[in-house]
Amino acid sequence: MTPRCHLPPPCRAASTTPATSTALSTPPPSRAGPDELRSTWAHRAWTLAGSAAVLSSLSTSATLAAADADANGAAAAFAAPLAAALAAYSLADLATGVYHWLVDNYGDADTPVLGPQIAAFQGHHRHPSTITRREPCNNLHALARAVALALPPAGAALAAAGAPASAHAFAAVFAACVVLSQQFHAWAHGNPRRLPPGVGAMQRAGVLVSRAQHGAHHRAPYDNNYCIVSGMWNATLDRHRVFEAMEMVVFLRTGVRPRSWDEPDAAWTEDYDDTAAVAGGDTSLDTQ
Repeated sequence: MTPRCHLPPPCRAASTTPATSTALSTPPPSRAGPDELRSTWAHRAWTLAGSAAVLSSLSTSATLAAADADANGAAAAFAAPLAAALAAYSLADLATGVYHWLVDNYGDADTPVLGPQIAAFQGHHRHPSTITRREPCNNLHALARAVALALPPAGAALAAAGAPASAHAFAAVFAACVVLSQQFHAWAHGNPRRLPPGVGAMQRAGVLVSRAQHGAHHRAPYDNNYCIVSGMWNATLDRHRVFEAMEMVVFLRTGVRPRSWDEPDAAWTEDYDDTAAVAGGDTSLDTQ
């Protein structure tokens, strides 16, 4: 695969040194066993802590808005938090796209801090349907832990600065959407007949990332449709080649090639059953 920018040969030439290549040299991930798919008590605890942090921020926002309603009326008081929540929902989709692009294309399991997430996202391309079999807290705990650690200090800083209800609403909804993006991602791989009531309708309406849209991410050239909340940013980012431009900046400054510029390692090509699940044939999901 060559980058679509069709820049001079240095951009297209295969790298021969580890310093300028992100090709995988480690064995491909194996299919997760049943124990790896279950939620542990630690997973549940972190998911609960993250949920509590989000609810605390929402409660603060509602309390401030209610106080403001006494002076300015309910419509004016709650309009700003609602607008902030919608903005957070939109920006969370963009943020998940940037993060997804980053971990799909750069680093490996040994990368400091992000190594486990990088391995998980890149391994997901080998076994995409595994995410549909993970228990919820198993799937959400890593992002929930980040929210549990980051959101309370952020909320305290906003409170100390006298921030309005809309600021707390933005922080809470952004954090919630980032955590739940992994669930939305799982639903985008799921058998439509097994989705919770209403999820399919929200996918078709574009409220949640759809199966068809995310399925395109799992087909060659594997370099598009990275956003996994609603997918509303995917068309714009792909049409204007935003990630391609970012890849060129990284390459020109560091010499590091993204994985999307090279033919996928055969060891990371999707398993037959998982490919069927992503493409629309739900055989694997019906039997697992």
